Amino acid sequence: MDSLPAIDVDSDPRVTGEYVRQVSGDAGTLTLVGVVHDHPSSTYRVRQVVEELDPEVLALELPPISIPLFEQYAATDRCPPVFGGEMSAAIQAADSSSTVGIDRPTRGFFRRLGRNLIQERPSLTTVRNVVSNAVKTTKHAAICRVAAAVGAHTSVRLEVDSPISHDIDWMDTPDEQARDEREQIRRSRSFMNAFRTASRSRASRLEDAAREESMATRLLELREEGTTVAVVGIDHLGSLVEQLDSAGEAP
Repeated sequence: MDSLPAIDVDSDPRVTGEYVRQVSGDAGTLTLVGVVHDHPSSTYRVRQVVEELDPEVLALELPPISIPLFEQYAATDRCPPVFGGEMSAAIQAADSSSTVGIDRPTRGFFRRLGRNLIQERPSLTTVRNVVSNAVKTTKHAAICRVAAAVGAHTSVRLEVDSPISHDIDWMDTPDEQARDEREQIRRSRSFMNAFRTASRSRASRLEDAAREESMATRLLELREEGTTVAVVGIDHLGSLVEQLDSAGEAP
């Protein structure tokens, strides 16, 4: 099997505590790894954390019905896998761990989304946008399931999503990869902050709140099953840690 560059993990700038957070509780420690999707620095960080901790449960920011497709992506001698970005890389590194999708569409997500809509009573336009977004994400998850079914019966691997292009790759040094990732996160947060204060849709806020609430609840359940590592988008990391910390402090 090809391997990632042999680098001292303790000093590697791609494996930073800023993007690796741990939440402790009576049931054990839950480790969250924040990622920039398809970025080589994030992919490296995920692999190192998963390999070091060897979790019993690997939780991914993917729909549960999409997991079989990413497991197929991970079943390759290429390291990291060609398809699936950091998610398939995490599955490959986890080896025998139980892999679970924690993102929408799930019953927990729709239950929380419905509750938020009832509580906030948004405009009809917002409700329509929420429904439209939910339909799109559900269709995409279904496409992933169909692609997995095709892969299970043939040697064909269908790439459902085109990988996000970055200005950096595996040939660049760890410092360059880490620096590019930090800059992308900085730009993304600046954009999102401006978007929130200007015109970010209420539908997006309601959907994100329901996503993070349902993911946090699922992670608390999974932690009961054993050591858990969760791979999530960097924009969700802070909110999830706050919710998990709050749940741990509750009587």
